[in-house]
Amino acid sequence: MTDNGRMAQAASSVAAAIVDNVASVVLGKRDEIVLVVAGLLGGGHVLLEDVPGVGKTLLAKSLARSVGGTSGRVQGTADLMPADITGVTVYDRGRGEWDFHPGPIFHNVVLVDEINRATPRAQSALLEAMAEDQVTVDGTAHPLPAPFFVIATQNPYGDVGTFPLVEGQSDRFALVVTLGLPGREAERAVLRGEGGPPALDQLKAVVDGKEVLAAMAEVDDAYVAPAVADYVLDIVEATRAHPDLDHGASPRAARTLVQVAKAYAVIGGRDFVSPDDVKAVTVAVLAHRLGAVARRGTDATRRLVAEVLDTVPAPTA
Repeated sequence: MTDNGRMAQAASSVAAAIVDNVASVVLGKRDEIVLVVAGLLGGGHVLLEDVPGVGKTLLAKSLARSVGGTSGRVQGTADLMPADITGVTVYDRGRGEWDFHPGPIFHNVVLVDEINRATPRAQSALLEAMAEDQVTVDGTAHPLPAPFFVIATQNPYGDVGTFPLVEGQSDRFALVVTLGLPGREAERAVLRGEGGPPALDQLKAVVDGKEVLAAMAEVDDAYVAPAVADYVLDIVEATRAHPDLDHGASPRAARTLVQVAKAYAVIGGRDFVSPDDVKAVTVAVLAHRLGAVARRGTDATRRLVAEVLDTVPAPTA
């Protein structure tokens, strides 16, 4: 095995430890958990969207506890202010100096629960943090810790008391994952008292920040063959030509698709990206970026992207 292959295996072990830990709490959703971990190791951020009660917050909390480091939580409400997220500068009379008091965004893993119950003004406090790993308060830039990962939840569009994310905010999320209802066996296990909040209370970190950063570095080094890169471009161009999509995927969306596919490949123990890796993450990466969600709904937009994916031939060996 090559050195790259051995390092990919080490990164895969880190991912497997996180996935197994979260899956012991959120039962029957392993595929969705893998997508979330791909978002983490790909250096992006993840939005969980679904109806209340299917385990969105539980998954987010489980991931935060599984990854060593610090975690913070922001609850989306209509009266949430940007300073409640970023922090504030306070004048210390005794010393005659201004002190910065960091907000809950200054953690390795930040859970933003029900993000679309916060107003657009409050949501905007996340833009700089998610794009540049820093926040600016009173003209001073404050770097965020590394790794830095936002995992947010939201209820479906149109629910009472929600403010839909603007496209610029949606685009900051590498993936949007819909959990859906658990299978019958998983739900039966929950009724027996397995998994769920009781298991969350016992959950411990299984990796530390250095291991996560090392795994992220291996994701960056994963190989993308020219044919696979062309496959991604073909998918992107097909979204731009689709008559039922408001607009096609942007160059940033294409880059994100490649990065998340790299992470998905590394989670599978490979140091190269296959067409199947691209297929596995395309809907989660692209559907929320194409301007049709607010009008058509998440499920319909995801189906449109799946249709596009079916029309683009994948490269063969």
